[in-house]
Amino acid sequence: MRVLVLGSGGREHALAWKLAQSPGLSELHAAPGNPGIAAIGECHPVRADDAEGLLALARSLDVGLVVVGPEAPLVAGLADALRRGGVPVFGPSAAAARIEGSKRFAKEVLQSAGVATADALAVARPPCVVKADGLAAGKGVFVCRTQPELDAALRAVAALGGNFVVEELLEGDELSVFAICDGARALPLAPARDFKRAYDGDEGPNTGGMGAYSPVPMLGLDVDAIVEAVHEPVLHELADRGTPFIGLLYAGLMLTEGGPQVLEFNCRFGDPETQVILPCLDGDLLGTLAAAASGDLAGASLTTSDDAAVTVVVAGRDYPAKSDSGSPIVGIDEAEAAGAVVFHAGTALRHGRLVTNGGRILDVTATGPTIADARAQAYEAADKIAFDGARYRSDIAVEAANGAPVG
Repeated sequence: MRVLVLGSGGREHALAWKLAQSPGLSELHAAPGNPGIAAIGECHPVRADDAEGLLALARSLDVGLVVVGPEAPLVAGLADALRRGGVPVFGPSAAAARIEGSKRFAKEVLQSAGVATADALAVARPPCVVKADGLAAGKGVFVCRTQPELDAALRAVAALGGNFVVEELLEGDELSVFAICDGARALPLAPARDFKRAYDGDEGPNTGGMGAYSPVPMLGLDVDAIVEAVHEPVLHELADRGTPFIGLLYAGLMLTEGGPQVLEFNCRFGDPETQVILPCLDGDLLGTLAAAASGDLAGASLTTSDDAAVTVVVAGRDYPAKSDSGSPIVGIDEAEAAGAVVFHAGTALRHGRLVTNGGRILDVTATGPTIADARAQAYEAADKIAFDGARYRSDIAVEAANGAPVG
């Protein structure tokens, strides 16, 4: 099967890397891709939001499956355009992708489905959480424990434009749970935890994610039960509305004393969670995504190895305030020789040299028998990578590495 992966970040590189291992793959293509993906497949200079150009590309390549990475094209209706053109797609319709594209819509669906979630607040008072209603590249959520934090959050969401919602502030441990969905069924993947804040100690502004680890060592965590209580009711609600969800349904959860509550839903693979989940995934990912895209996951199964994985994001000096461009990158070969897999998140080739081209530049992922082992190897590898202004958090997965065993 010829496969076309859409997007240009670390998530898409990880997807391409895993799909390239499938025995059912004949050709791997990406649009627009990145230098890392170009090493394992063919990249095409078509933007992930160019529906007309992508339809023409998919037809010309005679692809058997398109896998959409980023959320914005899905919310804009890319999957609909491809399906109307006869191209199989792993990714939800625009109507189903509203589960991420509108916080208000997601809250309405959750309430109708009877899924526990934070209460909406009519008046903004600390403590609370302020969220931009639409897409904000992972940077539209503001936790406000004080009035100055709330004032700053309201200014920030106003600058983003559009509506916003205010919710109660939930306390507990956060968890990301992915499920591959065919419109009616949900196939769980291993849980992960990511780190949103820019700096050590969860300080600084929200980012798209500075690192992640999987699995999450937590006593009594039953992922199947979470998917049954959270994902499946939402799938049924969306199907009842005539908008079945086909793709990756990603629940961001808070594990409160009263049980799991949904913080948000996303309509695609997470970034950087994908980079820690896929290296430990056994089985044929391509076959499973193709089965979901065709609406029939019956009999599909994916297992997870006993290993743990840790990803450390190497970012530019001023991320998330602004991106970095044109700084030469060195040390990737040395990092991979140290046992890591390096996924390209914001890179480009200029005059034959690899340079920075984004905010999050590289995702350094390592696996091991324990989180501590994977973490040590990931940091050893990350330390070998250099470019002007390169930085990374030093505390990714530190508590998990010092705590309970993986399992």
